[in-house]
Amino acid sequence: MNTVNYQKEMERLIQENCSKERVPKLLLHSCCAPCSSYCIACLAEYFEVTVFYYNPNIYPPEEYEMRAKEQKRFVQEFPVKYPLHYVEGAYDTRRFYEMAQGMEHLPEGGERCFACYELRLREAAEYAGKHGFDFFTTTLSISPLKNAQKLNEIGSRLEQEYNVRYLYSDFKKKDGYKKSTEISREYGMYRQNYCGCVYSLREREDSLQCHQSLIDDSVH
Repeated sequence: MNTVNYQKEMERLIQENCSKERVPKLLLHSCCAPCSSYCIACLAEYFEVTVFYYNPNIYPPEEYEMRAKEQKRFVQEFPVKYPLHYVEGAYDTRRFYEMAQGMEHLPEGGERCFACYELRLREAAEYAGKHGFDFFTTTLSISPLKNAQKLNEIGSRLEQEYNVRYLYSDFKKKDGYKKSTEISREYGMYRQNYCGCVYSLREREDSLQCHQSLIDDSVH
């Protein structure tokens, strides 16, 4: 099966649609400030970017507020070529838990995560369509733990549903993830150690406990 190089697809779309005479409006769904950092640095060279912070999956509420605050701060402080804006979606956790029903015990990176991708991308596509954006996309593909092919398949489908173009991407390419960590350090960002939802938090805690048990066993 041939795999698509989504980085090259993004570069092609940028070349075809962006120029000094025309600066398209792009809605960038963001999962968190650290992941958004390199994406914004890359995209704001060609687009008027609005960062759309929509993450009803994040648990607990204190974590959500911390990440939202950090995202807003970065948007305000980061120098860009074209105007950069921030919009925060509704923190309606009920939507996430309804979506996850029956998939609570699935491991990270599987069908529950794919459904979560779609939940957030769908909200972004709907917002982009209603507010006259030329493109929408997401920061999620910058993570080595996220499935870029699945994200782009969802984006392509939503493009048809909401009549707004999806910008294909795989931001982890060309050392994107490494560059995002460098920008994060430069701006002193808070970096979380789990994806965001209660299930990823539990899996992280279980992994740490297992690791600690192995250490304890080796000591004894």
